[in-house]
Amino acid sequence: MAQLWGGRFTGETDQLVYEFNASVSFDKRLYRQDIEGSIAHVKMLGKQGILTEEETQETVSCLGNIRADVEEGRLAITGEYEDIHSFVEAELTKRLGDTGKKLHTGRSRNDQVALDMRLYTREEVEKTDGLLKELLEVILHIMEENTETVMPGFTHLQKAQPVTLAHHMGAYFEMFKRDRLRMHDIYERMNYCPLGSGALAGTTYPLDRDYTARLLGFYGPTLNSMDGVSDRDYLIEYLGACATIMMHLSRFSEEIILWNSNEYQFVELDDAYSTGSSIMPQKKNPDIAELVRGKCGRVYGALLSLLTTMKGLPLAYNKDMQEDKELSFDAMDTVKDCIRLFTGMLSTVTFHRGRMRESAGLGFTNATDAADYLVNHGVPFRDAHAVVGRIVLFCVEKGIAIDDMSLEELQEISPVFQEDIFEAISMEACVNRRLTAGAPGKEAVERVIALEKEYLKK
Repeated sequence: MAQLWGGRFTGETDQLVYEFNASVSFDKRLYRQDIEGSIAHVKMLGKQGILTEEETQETVSCLGNIRADVEEGRLAITGEYEDIHSFVEAELTKRLGDTGKKLHTGRSRNDQVALDMRLYTREEVEKTDGLLKELLEVILHIMEENTETVMPGFTHLQKAQPVTLAHHMGAYFEMFKRDRLRMHDIYERMNYCPLGSGALAGTTYPLDRDYTARLLGFYGPTLNSMDGVSDRDYLIEYLGACATIMMHLSRFSEEIILWNSNEYQFVELDDAYSTGSSIMPQKKNPDIAELVRGKCGRVYGALLSLLTTMKGLPLAYNKDMQEDKELSFDAMDTVKDCIRLFTGMLSTVTFHRGRMRESAGLGFTNATDAADYLVNHGVPFRDAHAVVGRIVLFCVEKGIAIDDMSLEELQEISPVFQEDIFEAISMEACVNRRLTAGAPGKEAVERVIALEKEYLKK
């Protein structure tokens, strides 16, 4: 059992205790960040004269070789080590002897793991942001292709008013754009370096924390050593943002599932993103959308787990904080996979435009425009609302749409109606008269598309 703290103990750690305490089985994925942080630390020690120039160069080179050996499969990270930090230091000592033992000068595993996790999470923030941008590009393409594709808009899962597919997709564009803004905000808050905080109270060595921070791409060092080793706010914020991303993906998935159903028939999923049934040969199931919807709860669980772990911890570091990794790693992987797969699925969807247009016409989605017509001819809105309610009741009893009524039938309910009512309540007119900012009219949506294009170019 490779441990860094054996000098204080005279007896062997119980094997079960060792295994329960060890983290190398999951924190081994931090090997690159651990080595990157160690290289920066060694360079700083050399700059400050704590290590000789020869020791610095030799250690930096050897750490680079260890990283290459791990990446190329020549060196395995095994369970004989307690954690990734023990592995790196033991391997360095094996190769360099006493020089390798100087790696940990002025450093604690507490600020070391705080650095590793922060570096790893920072990369995840950037990767997640990149995947969201790819998803937004797919959504924008669908918007550009469908500014005239009329479909029903819904409230309470009931047909409400006609919109366009471009406008509907634009709502998701705004959601994922906000998700990207959250990634940016998290990056700005988290990009400070905890290395040099020591166990909790800094160190007596003359460390140059600003130099180490610059080497690692941080804006600067953290300003309180106790907070530096015990802060996991950035990870909680990232998991919170991931939970929101998954909520957005889950809502979108739910609509894809509905639209793919026999009752809607708005979309057809590509074979590459569908599966069949083992018993029913006619089935084409939206499994990817369903799995994305299902995995949303998995990411929520990681967030709640970390919040619960952190809620009762006194300052500074406590071993409980080792529990920040497994579920977080799983959530990170899950979110990235879900964005990638959803993006692929959405980019290959076939939209049945005719079916969408037909559906919009069958649900009285132009009833509000019929009321607006009366208002524009001097009828108070509340009276117009009641008149159109009677019209809808008439149509329900007859099994027809408002458009199918004759002018005489409309005038029997309200003599205000004239021949131009039919043009006023056509689906296209209902949509395209709505030109206020954010509305579904073609001109309004095209203005938004131009803005979103500029946004994605930044």
